[in-house]
Amino acid sequence: MAKRLQNTIAESRFTLPAMLVYAFMIWLSCGLLSHHWWLQFGCYAIITYLMVELNTVNVLIRIFSRMVSVAFLTLSCCACFLFPSLRELAMLLFITAGVFMLFFSYQDKNSGGLTFYAFFFFGLATMAYVHLFFFLPMMWILMLTNVLSLSWRTWAASLIGLATPYWFGSLWLIYQGDATLYIDHFSALLEFEEPFNLAGWMPHQKVTLAIVVLQAIIGTVHCIRKSFLDKIRTRLFYGFFIWADLAALVFAFLQPQHYNAMMLIMIASTAPLIAHYFALTSTKFTNYVFMAITGSTFILTLVNIWITLSLY
Repeated sequence: MAKRLQNTIAESRFTLPAMLVYAFMIWLSCGLLSHHWWLQFGCYAIITYLMVELNTVNVLIRIFSRMVSVAFLTLSCCACFLFPSLRELAMLLFITAGVFMLFFSYQDKNSGGLTFYAFFFFGLATMAYVHLFFFLPMMWILMLTNVLSLSWRTWAASLIGLATPYWFGSLWLIYQGDATLYIDHFSALLEFEEPFNLAGWMPHQKVTLAIVVLQAIIGTVHCIRKSFLDKIRTRLFYGFFIWADLAALVFAFLQPQHYNAMMLIMIASTAPLIAHYFALTSTKFTNYVFMAITGSTFILTLVNIWITLSLY
Protein backbone atom coordinates (compact mmCIF):
# COMPACT_ATOMS: atom_id res chain seq x y z
CA MET A 1 0.00 0.00 0.00
CA ALA A 2 1.60 3.25 -1.17
CA LYS A 3 2.06 5.85 1.55
CA ARG A 4 0.49 9.13 0.57
CA LEU A 5 0.06 12.48 2.31
CA GLN A 6 -2.95 11.29 4.28
CA ASN A 7 -1.03 8.25 5.54
CA THR A 8 2.04 10.29 6.45
CA ILE A 9 -0.10 12.64 8.53
CA ALA A 10 -2.28 9.88 10.00
CA GLU A 11 0.67 7.76 11.12
CA SER A 12 2.99 10.53 12.30
CA ARG A 13 3.72 10.90 16.02
CA PHE A 14 3.91 14.65 15.53
CA THR A 15 0.37 15.05 14.20
CA LEU A 16 -1.36 15.16 17.59
CA PRO A 17 1.13 17.60 19.22
CA ALA A 18 0.87 19.86 16.17
CA MET A 19 -2.93 19.65 16.31
CA LEU A 20 -2.91 20.54 20.01
CA VAL A 21 -0.94 23.69 19.23
CA TYR A 22 -3.34 24.47 16.37
CA ALA A 23 -6.38 23.99 18.61
CA PHE A 24 -4.90 26.22 21.32
CA MET A 25 -4.29 28.96 18.74
CA ILE A 26 -7.90 28.66 17.58
CA TRP A 27 -9.08 29.05 21.17
CA LEU A 28 -6.91 32.14 21.61
CA SER A 29 -8.20 33.58 18.33
CA CYS A 30 -11.81 33.10 19.42
CA GLY A 31 -11.29 34.88 22.75
CA LEU A 32 -10.18 32.34 25.34
CA LEU A 33 -8.37 35.00 27.37
CA SER A 34 -10.79 37.89 26.89
CA HIS A 35 -13.94 35.82 27.59
CA HIS A 36 -12.38 33.60 30.29
CA TRP A 37 -13.60 30.34 28.74
CA TRP A 38 -11.32 28.31 30.98
CA LEU A 39 -13.95 25.81 32.10
CA GLN A 40 -14.99 25.18 28.51
CA PHE A 41 -11.36 24.83 27.49
CA GLY A 42 -10.81 22.36 30.34
CA CYS A 43 -13.77 20.27 29.17
CA TYR A 44 -12.36 20.10 25.65
CA ALA A 45 -8.92 19.15 27.00
CA ILE A 46 -10.30 16.27 29.09
CA ILE A 47 -12.52 15.04 26.24
CA THR A 48 -9.50 15.04 23.91
CA TYR A 49 -7.54 12.97 26.42
CA LEU A 50 -10.45 10.53 26.72
CA MET A 51 -10.59 10.22 22.94
CA VAL A 52 -6.88 9.34 22.93
CA GLU A 53 -7.46 6.68 25.59
CA LEU A 54 -10.61 5.41 23.87
CA ASN A 55 -8.60 4.78 20.72
CA THR A 56 -5.58 3.32 22.52
CA VAL A 57 -7.39 0.97 24.90
CA ASN A 58 -9.89 -0.34 22.32
CA VAL A 59 -7.52 -0.31 19.32
CA LEU A 60 -10.09 1.47 17.18
CA ILE A 61 -7.49 1.80 14.41
CA ARG A 62 -5.40 -1.29 13.75
CA ILE A 63 -2.22 0.68 13.04
CA PHE A 64 -0.52 3.33 15.14
CA SER A 65 -2.46 6.53 14.59
CA ARG A 66 -3.78 9.38 16.70
CA MET A 67 -6.31 10.36 14.06
CA VAL A 68 -9.32 9.79 16.34
CA SER A 69 -8.31 12.60 18.68
CA VAL A 70 -6.93 14.67 15.78
CA ALA A 71 -10.25 14.40 13.93
CA PHE A 72 -12.10 15.37 17.10
CA LEU A 73 -9.93 18.47 17.54
CA THR A 74 -10.29 19.41 13.87
CA LEU A 75 -14.08 19.21 13.91
CA SER A 76 -14.30 20.90 17.31
CA CYS A 77 -12.21 23.83 16.10
CA CYS A 78 -14.32 24.02 12.95
CA ALA A 79 -17.40 24.43 15.17
CA CYS A 80 -15.66 27.06 17.30
CA PHE A 81 -18.93 28.96 17.78
CA LEU A 82 -19.75 26.20 20.29
CA PHE A 83 -16.80 27.09 22.54
CA PRO A 84 -18.93 29.13 25.00
CA SER A 85 -21.49 26.30 25.45
CA LEU A 86 -20.44 25.15 28.92
CA ARG A 87 -23.56 23.10 29.70
CA GLU A 88 -23.35 21.16 26.45
CA LEU A 89 -19.60 20.65 26.83
CA ALA A 90 -20.07 19.27 30.34
CA MET A 91 -22.68 16.92 28.88
CA LEU A 92 -20.24 15.70 26.21
CA LEU A 93 -17.48 15.23 28.79
CA PHE A 94 -19.69 12.97 30.92
CA ILE A 95 -20.97 11.05 27.87
CA THR A 96 -17.43 10.40 26.66
CA ALA A 97 -16.39 9.20 30.11
CA GLY A 98 -19.48 6.98 30.25
CA VAL A 99 -18.80 5.39 26.86
CA PHE A 100 -15.16 4.88 27.85
CA MET A 101 -16.28 2.94 30.94
CA LEU A 102 -19.03 1.08 29.09
CA PHE A 103 -16.65 -0.32 26.47
CA PHE A 104 -14.72 -2.06 29.26
CA SER A 105 -17.82 -4.18 29.89
CA TYR A 106 -17.72 -5.73 26.40
CA GLN A 107 -19.22 -9.24 26.41
CA ASP A 108 -19.46 -9.25 30.21
CA LYS A 109 -23.07 -9.63 31.33
CA ASN A 110 -21.90 -9.64 34.96
CA SER A 111 -20.12 -6.30 34.75
CA GLY A 112 -22.45 -4.55 37.16
CA GLY A 113 -19.69 -2.35 38.55
CA LEU A 114 -18.48 -1.04 35.21
CA THR A 115 -22.05 -0.50 34.04
CA PHE A 116 -22.82 1.40 37.24
CA TYR A 117 -19.89 3.77 36.70
CA ALA A 118 -20.74 4.22 33.02
CA PHE A 119 -24.32 5.19 33.78
CA PHE A 120 -23.23 7.28 36.73
CA PHE A 121 -21.50 9.48 34.15
CA PHE A 122 -24.57 9.32 31.91
CA GLY A 123 -26.62 10.45 34.90
CA LEU A 124 -24.29 13.42 35.34
CA ALA A 125 -24.72 14.13 31.62
CA THR A 126 -28.52 14.20 32.03
CA MET A 127 -28.12 16.61 34.94
CA ALA A 128 -26.25 18.90 32.57
CA TYR A 129 -28.65 18.25 29.69
CA VAL A 130 -31.89 16.55 30.69
CA HIS A 131 -32.98 15.76 27.12
CA LEU A 132 -30.43 12.95 27.02
CA PHE A 133 -33.08 10.85 28.76
CA PHE A 134 -34.59 10.40 25.29
CA PHE A 135 -31.43 8.51 24.30
CA LEU A 136 -31.55 6.01 27.17
CA PRO A 137 -33.55 3.32 25.29
CA MET A 138 -30.97 3.48 22.50
CA MET A 139 -28.15 3.08 25.04
CA TRP A 140 -29.73 -0.11 26.41
CA ILE A 141 -30.27 -1.44 22.89
CA LEU A 142 -26.62 -0.75 22.03
CA MET A 143 -25.56 -2.49 25.22
CA LEU A 144 -27.46 -5.52 23.93
CA THR A 145 -26.39 -5.44 20.28
CA ASN A 146 -22.95 -3.79 20.23
CA VAL A 147 -21.41 -3.95 23.70
CA LEU A 148 -22.98 -7.38 24.33
CA SER A 149 -23.25 -6.73 28.06
CA LEU A 150 -26.96 -6.25 28.71
CA SER A 151 -28.50 -8.54 31.31
CA TRP A 152 -30.89 -8.08 34.20
CA ARG A 153 -27.88 -7.46 36.43
CA THR A 154 -26.31 -4.79 34.22
CA TRP A 155 -29.69 -3.20 33.45
CA ALA A 156 -30.37 -2.83 37.18
CA ALA A 157 -26.84 -1.45 37.65
CA SER A 158 -27.51 1.10 34.90
CA LEU A 159 -30.65 2.32 36.65
CA ILE A 160 -28.84 2.64 39.97
CA GLY A 161 -25.92 4.42 38.35
CA LEU A 162 -28.26 6.78 36.51
CA ALA A 163 -30.13 7.61 39.73
CA THR A 164 -27.06 8.07 41.94
CA PRO A 165 -26.20 11.66 40.87
CA TYR A 166 -29.82 12.64 41.45
CA TRP A 167 -29.77 10.98 44.87
CA PHE A 168 -26.75 13.07 45.90
CA GLY A 169 -28.40 16.12 44.36
CA SER A 170 -31.54 15.44 46.41
CA LEU A 171 -29.52 15.54 49.62
CA TRP A 172 -28.22 18.97 48.63
CA LEU A 173 -31.73 20.17 47.76
CA ILE A 174 -33.07 18.90 51.08
CA TYR A 175 -30.30 20.79 52.83
CA GLN A 176 -31.19 23.90 50.83
CA GLY A 177 -34.90 23.39 51.38
CA ASP A 178 -35.68 23.88 47.69
CA ALA A 179 -37.38 21.12 45.69
CA THR A 180 -38.37 23.24 42.70
CA LEU A 181 -35.05 22.76 40.92
CA TYR A 182 -35.76 19.12 40.02
CA ILE A 183 -39.30 20.01 38.97
CA ASP A 184 -38.00 22.63 36.56
CA HIS A 185 -35.27 20.25 35.40
CA PHE A 186 -37.59 17.41 34.40
CA SER A 187 -40.40 19.64 33.12
CA ALA A 188 -38.05 20.63 30.29
CA LEU A 189 -38.64 17.13 28.87
CA LEU A 190 -42.21 18.18 28.07
CA GLU A 191 -41.15 21.22 26.06
CA PHE A 192 -41.27 20.53 22.33
CA GLU A 193 -40.90 22.80 19.34
CA GLU A 194 -41.92 22.36 15.72
CA PRO A 195 -39.92 19.56 14.07
CA PHE A 196 -37.79 20.40 11.02
CA ASN A 197 -38.18 24.13 11.63
CA LEU A 198 -34.63 25.17 10.81
CA ALA A 199 -35.30 28.91 10.77
CA GLY A 200 -33.27 29.29 13.96
CA TRP A 201 -30.16 27.78 12.38
CA MET A 202 -27.73 30.32 10.99
CA PRO A 203 -26.11 29.63 7.59
CA HIS A 204 -22.71 28.88 9.15
CA GLN A 205 -24.37 26.36 11.48
CA LYS A 206 -25.97 24.57 8.54
CA VAL A 207 -22.70 24.46 6.60
CA THR A 208 -20.81 23.15 9.64
CA LEU A 209 -23.43 20.46 10.16
CA ALA A 210 -23.17 19.53 6.48
CA ILE A 211 -19.39 19.13 6.79
CA VAL A 212 -19.77 16.87 9.84
CA VAL A 213 -22.54 14.81 8.20
CA LEU A 214 -20.47 14.41 5.02
CA GLN A 215 -17.53 13.08 7.03
CA ALA A 216 -19.87 10.81 9.00
CA ILE A 217 -21.26 9.35 5.76
CA ILE A 218 -17.78 8.81 4.28
CA GLY A 219 -16.57 7.16 7.48
CA THR A 220 -19.69 5.03 7.86
CA VAL A 221 -19.59 3.72 4.29
CA HIS A 222 -15.91 2.90 4.66
CA CYS A 223 -16.42 1.11 7.99
CA ILE A 224 -19.24 -0.98 6.54
CA ARG A 225 -17.31 -1.86 3.37
CA LYS A 226 -14.07 -2.74 5.16
CA SER A 227 -15.50 -4.12 8.39
CA PHE A 228 -14.26 -7.63 7.56
CA LEU A 229 -10.68 -6.41 8.10
CA ASP A 230 -11.36 -5.41 11.72
CA LYS A 231 -11.93 -7.57 14.75
CA ILE A 232 -15.56 -8.22 15.71
CA ARG A 233 -15.14 -6.09 18.83
CA THR A 234 -13.91 -3.14 16.74
CA ARG A 235 -16.77 -3.54 14.25
CA LEU A 236 -19.34 -3.47 17.04
CA PHE A 237 -17.81 -0.38 18.61
CA TYR A 238 -17.88 1.44 15.29
CA GLY A 239 -21.51 0.41 14.95
CA PHE A 240 -22.06 2.08 18.32
CA PHE A 241 -20.62 5.35 16.96
CA ILE A 242 -22.67 5.11 13.77
CA TRP A 243 -25.96 4.70 15.63
CA ALA A 244 -25.08 7.48 18.08
CA ASP A 245 -24.28 9.75 15.14
CA LEU A 246 -27.55 8.94 13.40
CA ALA A 247 -29.62 9.36 16.57
CA ALA A 248 -28.12 12.80 17.25
CA LEU A 249 -28.75 13.91 13.66
CA VAL A 250 -32.38 12.76 13.72
CA PHE A 251 -32.99 14.43 17.09
CA ALA A 252 -31.41 17.67 15.81
CA PHE A 253 -33.94 17.81 12.98
CA LEU A 254 -36.88 16.77 15.16
CA GLN A 255 -36.02 19.38 17.81
CA PRO A 256 -33.77 21.98 16.15
CA GLN A 257 -33.40 24.04 19.35
CA HIS A 258 -30.95 21.38 20.57
CA TYR A 259 -28.50 22.04 17.75
CA ASN A 260 -25.50 22.76 19.98
CA ALA A 261 -25.78 19.58 22.06
CA MET A 262 -26.49 17.32 19.10
CA MET A 263 -23.66 18.86 17.09
CA LEU A 264 -21.18 18.08 19.87
CA ILE A 265 -22.40 14.48 20.09
CA MET A 266 -22.07 14.16 16.31
CA ILE A 267 -18.54 15.58 16.36
CA ALA A 268 -17.44 13.05 18.99
CA SER A 269 -19.17 10.18 17.13
CA THR A 270 -17.92 11.19 13.69
CA ALA A 271 -14.27 11.57 14.72
CA PRO A 272 -13.57 7.80 15.00
CA LEU A 273 -15.40 7.11 11.73
CA ILE A 274 -13.51 9.62 9.57
CA ALA A 275 -10.25 8.79 11.39
CA HIS A 276 -10.69 5.14 10.42
CA TYR A 277 -11.16 6.17 6.79
CA PHE A 278 -8.12 8.46 6.61
CA ALA A 279 -5.77 6.13 8.52
CA LEU A 280 -6.63 2.91 6.71
CA THR A 281 -7.01 3.95 3.06
CA SER A 282 -4.27 4.81 0.58
CA THR A 283 -5.40 5.59 -2.95
CA LYS A 284 -5.15 8.67 -5.10
CA PHE A 285 -8.87 9.24 -4.68
CA THR A 286 -8.86 9.01 -0.87
CA ASN A 287 -5.80 11.26 -0.79
CA TYR A 288 -7.70 13.87 -2.80
CA VAL A 289 -10.69 13.43 -0.49
CA PHE A 290 -8.39 13.97 2.49
CA MET A 291 -6.98 17.18 1.03
CA ALA A 292 -10.43 18.44 0.01
CA ILE A 293 -11.97 17.79 3.43
CA THR A 294 -8.96 19.22 5.25
CA GLY A 295 -8.94 22.35 3.09
CA SER A 296 -12.69 22.96 3.29
CA THR A 297 -12.70 22.34 7.06
CA PHE A 298 -9.84 24.81 7.53
CA ILE A 299 -11.59 27.48 5.43
CA LEU A 300 -14.85 26.96 7.34
CA THR A 301 -12.90 27.22 10.60
CA LEU A 302 -11.63 30.66 9.57
CA VAL A 303 -15.17 31.74 8.69
CA ASN A 304 -16.52 30.47 12.01
CA ILE A 305 -13.71 32.25 13.92
CA TRP A 306 -14.78 35.52 12.32
CA ILE A 307 -18.43 34.80 13.17
CA THR A 308 -17.52 33.81 16.74
CA LEU A 309 -15.62 37.08 17.22
CA SER A 310 -18.64 39.03 15.96
CA LEU A 311 -21.03 37.12 18.25
CA TYR A 312 -18.96 37.32 21.43
